[in-house]
Amino acid sequence: MKRKLFLMIILGMMTILCACSAQRVSTSGDKNISGLEYEGSMKLKYAQHFAVDYYKGGYALISIKDGDRFLVIPEDKDVPENMDSDIKIIKRPLKNVYMVSTSAMDLVCAIDEEKNIRLSGTKEKDWYVDKAKEAMKSGNMLYAGKYSAPDYELILSEKCELAVENTMIYHSPEVIDKLENTGVPVLVEKSSYESHPLGRMEWIKMYGVLFGKEDEAEKYFDEKTKEADKVIENVEKEQNDNRKTVAFFYITSNGAVSVRKSGDYVSKMIELAGGEYVFKNLTDENALSTMNIQMEEFYATAKDADYLIYNSAIDGELYTMDELIEKSSMLKDFKAVKNGDVWCTGKNMFQETTGIADMIVDINSIVNGADGDLEYIHKLTE
Repeated sequence: MKRKLFLMIILGMMTILCACSAQRVSTSGDKNISGLEYEGSMKLKYAQHFAVDYYKGGYALISIKDGDRFLVIPEDKDVPENMDSDIKIIKRPLKNVYMVSTSAMDLVCAIDEEKNIRLSGTKEKDWYVDKAKEAMKSGNMLYAGKYSAPDYELILSEKCELAVENTMIYHSPEVIDKLENTGVPVLVEKSSYESHPLGRMEWIKMYGVLFGKEDEAEKYFDEKTKEADKVIENVEKEQNDNRKTVAFFYITSNGAVSVRKSGDYVSKMIELAGGEYVFKNLTDENALSTMNIQMEEFYATAKDADYLIYNSAIDGELYTMDELIEKSSMLKDFKAVKNGDVWCTGKNMFQETTGIADMIVDINSIVNGADGDLEYIHKLTE
């Protein structure tokens, strides 16, 4: 009986290991490419939704989890013969990119490759990434329509070599078909699917591969995440059961409260930074990262939160307590309001993907009693 139980346990463990192995392979895809010699794979610390395999001669295969594969061809090399038909080709130097994903732009700018982003899916007035805004103002970057309604004529006339979309494009699959039928490969980046906030930032390494800036991307990522890694490590060591509670929210035009779901990357940042997100079990069936609740429900859950962080991304930044209370008089009764522990994000928070590490450090500073303005968050005045 004991032997049978032992064998069952071993078989169960083998099944789990095989499943995990299969999951990793599905991200990276088949490493065998006709005519190329595999050399190794990129080491990733946090990201799980893309992989990069390297081949002799400078070739690199980018695989998006549950998505497409892209073979990046060095400038002086040819496309291998007899390649799998599902692999899309990107030739260096990569130029005239149509950038629809706003979060990706910041990562590209961090490695100084914004000069090769010729077309934008965002208008100048809606950019908070300075380099993107400046490029559009100068005419070096042109508005080519939003994800669901691109300006195909402009895209073709500018000899676009790649369209970088976010997952919203899956709502308009006909756009992918039309772009690719005209010779423009479409890369749907899935950084928003990363469970670890710093996994979103690590996508900079993928853009490093696209533009031939692998070393610069890795160096930038390592330097930018150094302080956040220290914070995360210290929080893990402390194992504090009495964490300060934090609510992250904004109030909609109809008086409802928009909050992040429990599994969202913002709530994850709060936890990594040493805080405790007040909405521990807030989920629903849709794929959105936020949900609206009535002020009464928000009051019941967040009234005694130690800190409030107001999300300025939708309706603009707040600077005073009076401006906050104008949104709802019920906020007067909140512990954080009474104690003066209310903060507001800058509008640039969600476009500046490279700021995720700084945000973790900022939130850690808040829950440890910071009083002055921080990198991405400022304190409301009385």
